[in-house]
Amino acid sequence: MLIGLLMLGGVAAGAFGSLLGLGGGLLIVPLLTFGFGLPLREAVGVSLICVIMTSSAAAGVYLERHVANLRLGMALELFTAIGALIGASIAFLLDERLLSLLFGGLLLYVAVTMARAREVEPTLISDDDESVDSSGLAPSTPVLTTLDRLSGPGYRVRNLGRGIVGSTGAGVVSALLGIGGGIIKVPVMHLSMGVPLRVATATSNMMIGITASASAIIYLIRGGIDPYVAGPTAIGVFLGATAGSRLAHRVNLRYLRILFVVVLVWTGIQMLLRALQVGS
Repeated sequence: MLIGLLMLGGVAAGAFGSLLGLGGGLLIVPLLTFGFGLPLREAVGVSLICVIMTSSAAAGVYLERHVANLRLGMALELFTAIGALIGASIAFLLDERLLSLLFGGLLLYVAVTMARAREVEPTLISDDDESVDSSGLAPSTPVLTTLDRLSGPGYRVRNLGRGIVGSTGAGVVSALLGIGGGIIKVPVMHLSMGVPLRVATATSNMMIGITASASAIIYLIRGGIDPYVAGPTAIGVFLGATAGSRLAHRVNLRYLRILFVVVLVWTGIQMLLRALQVGS
């Protein structure tokens, strides 16, 4: 029964994570701590394994459909991985109450940001602009800026510096809270860098597996991952992420944003309440 419940929860988290580019950690960590009584730090370790599964299942589908921006993802992932190593190195030094406060506060902040933000219009590229072609390349142009090379079909990336700072922070948060960093990467790419939401979601799905792998190694070395919990949960996540990534193109972006905000608010409040209880 316990294994079945873990797999069922993993399916739901995996589907949700692949649709929103979050890696499923937003649901896995509360599920394991509230539903199964697992300590927060151990739940974070299991969640990192599940994030890897989500990314593995979803990234291939998004790349096959040419939705994810591979060049942009790899450029930002270098800084995200560095942040993940830093976060994993200090994760075992922090109090669990502080981790809960960080988790809840971050979720509420991102939820408010996404709820108040209007849909960002991407910087469009006209048909006669040969600086970037349909694949994001321009072999016929002798000089290309970094942003030109990282842009995709129909839009141009901007504010690369903000993306680097946000990606580094996402790596640290991912390692500390086991959430893959997608809750930071998606808003940064969409709101600050002008990347369409669907592309930002797909690119985040591609990145989060590498981010989680960098920090999961340290958790594994320090014995912070329970294989008996991680196994069935990760299997469920893989199944859910596979289904979610194949249905993502049918989901209305407006409803995707509303779902994103609602879940962030609910989870954030629960984690803040948990932090108060731990401290009492």
